Amino acid sequence: MGFEYLTNVPLEQARNEYLQKLQGEGFGMQYETVPVQESFGRITARAVYARINAPHYAASAMDGVALRAKDSFGATETTPVMLRPDQFTVVDTGDPIPGSCDAVIMVEDIVQNDDGSITIHAAAAPWQHIRQIGEDICAGEMILTSFTEITPAAIGAMLAGGVMEVEVIRRPVVGIIPTGDEIIPPCANPRPGDILEFNSSIFSAMVKDWGGEPITYPIVPDHFDAIRDMVVRAAEECDMVILNAGSSAGRDDYSTAAIREIGEVLYHGIAIKPGKPAILGLRGSTPILGVPGYPVSGIIVIEELLQPLIDAWYGRESTKGSRTRARLTRQVVSGLKYQEYVRLRMGYVGNSLMASPLPRGSGIVSSFMKADGMLEVPQGTEGFASGEEVRVRLLKDRGQLKNTLVVIGSHDPLLDELTDLIHREDRRIFLSSAHVGSMGGIMAVRRGEAHAAGIHLLDTETGEYNLKYIRKYFPHGGVYLVRCVGRQQGLMLQHGNPLGIGRFSDIAGKGVRYVNRQKGSGTRILADYLCQKEGVDPGQVYGYEREEVTHNSVAVQIASGSADAGMGIYSAAKLYGLDFLPVCVEEYDLLIPETVWNTGLIKQLIRTLKSEAFRARIEAMGGYTLDRPGEIIDVF
Repeated sequence: MGFEYLTNVPLEQARNEYLQKLQGEGFGMQYETVPVQESFGRITARAVYARINAPHYAASAMDGVALRAKDSFGATETTPVMLRPDQFTVVDTGDPIPGSCDAVIMVEDIVQNDDGSITIHAAAAPWQHIRQIGEDICAGEMILTSFTEITPAAIGAMLAGGVMEVEVIRRPVVGIIPTGDEIIPPCANPRPGDILEFNSSIFSAMVKDWGGEPITYPIVPDHFDAIRDMVVRAAEECDMVILNAGSSAGRDDYSTAAIREIGEVLYHGIAIKPGKPAILGLRGSTPILGVPGYPVSGIIVIEELLQPLIDAWYGRESTKGSRTRARLTRQVVSGLKYQEYVRLRMGYVGNSLMASPLPRGSGIVSSFMKADGMLEVPQGTEGFASGEEVRVRLLKDRGQLKNTLVVIGSHDPLLDELTDLIHREDRRIFLSSAHVGSMGGIMAVRRGEAHAAGIHLLDTETGEYNLKYIRKYFPHGGVYLVRCVGRQQGLMLQHGNPLGIGRFSDIAGKGVRYVNRQKGSGTRILADYLCQKEGVDPGQVYGYEREEVTHNSVAVQIASGSADAGMGIYSAAKLYGLDFLPVCVEEYDLLIPETVWNTGLIKQLIRTLKSEAFRARIEAMGGYTLDRPGEIIDVF
């Protein structure tokens, strides 16, 4: 494309052609590794996985005493139980739980006796007031996806997960060259005719705000050779260059000629006011932006032409917060004494902004990192009902939320892999998942709260998965069932299987500590069915009511020694080096409402499911079979 002096090209056209030209020359992101403590505001280069559990030991959540729960059984107001000093251990919040203990009673609920014993008037449930190993983060879980900004909470999550270094996109170095015979560095007493050079300070702050690293060069006088040589130097040392002033048609305005001699001028003159004399040049893959000397003109040009370059370097879109209204997918219960802040995962389904509350535990640092919005529950309010419209503060750009796939339903680690793969394929698309079990997912789709739900519900009469439930809850159709994976379910056992568990019914054996999934999950339904089939009374299984919401969190409890067995998928057992007793291969599929089927989000989801990249990641995890993922299953 030929150079034309003081052209008048539309801004959008000039910007798009400039970016295309630069990217064709190889302009783009580069990577570096930095200590996690110094990674705030950086953008991840690839997915980050936890190396250890957080917390990495079972910890007391209260001040009080740790004990064996069964020692407290039978305690009531009328029949109190007295415990000897050797039957309990005094603990403060955060203290490790002794290996022989599996419950904590708050100090307010005990009576100290003169002989050192204590009296309790209520039985303790197993694992009450104990922060479980991996409650916040499980080793091997994905903490951050690729191309994600690292927040203060994310730093805490990575360090809690044992990650000491992280690979990030290198900050683009932006060189700023001030020019002019009449300009001087800022000072308190300029002489008549002196012009204080403060543009570079403004531009530096803007560059830092957008994630760049500014370098301001010494003021260059209005001499062609000096300007040309400084531009060459800056282009060699920096990723982008701003040449400030000298871009109009004045007597000493050498910028255009200097850029053209050492590189190429794409345009000189953009159809914006102020800012018309802007120069779009380059030397190889290094953009050189000629900026007018008037501050307002310079700021407009920097905002309209440099910020898109930095965004292109990172492959991102800018985020701006605001307040709006959203519909809750689950009930939020709050006490009356405090104003409470609830972090939310959010995304648009149709025209409605859906908000799924994240865990609110004071130790759940990862919820800050995952949050898309914040709900403020006023003091004196008990909370909000599921489906209620509430006012929220956005922590992510509204455009990003409109490009977010909302997946609510059964947990599987493959959802994390899908999240990363989809975002790698199309940086504009995100995936937000909430783990509420298969039945919760079906209900979310039925209420129009999700783009998709992961489900694996067994029909115990036919041995089929999912079909019966879809026909029951969607008798008139309106949904698609999409093939995802087959996955191996079974009992996850401590390494070496020290208790010799050989079949599911052994979970009722003496001394076996079981850990379960939450009610409504497909895995819990399977466990309940197996109890019925094999004549196991759940009431006789120690820990059967002890619930975790993900396969990984079940595996963590077994690997840490606080449980002996739990139902889960092979990939979770493999991740933690556990023994595995296979029970069945189940179908884990995605339920998608017809109303969103033809959207770009769902089309990208289907493409990713069918991709070789998805197959490679899933096969590496182990315990899965892939039979035409992404295809529609005939239901009706």
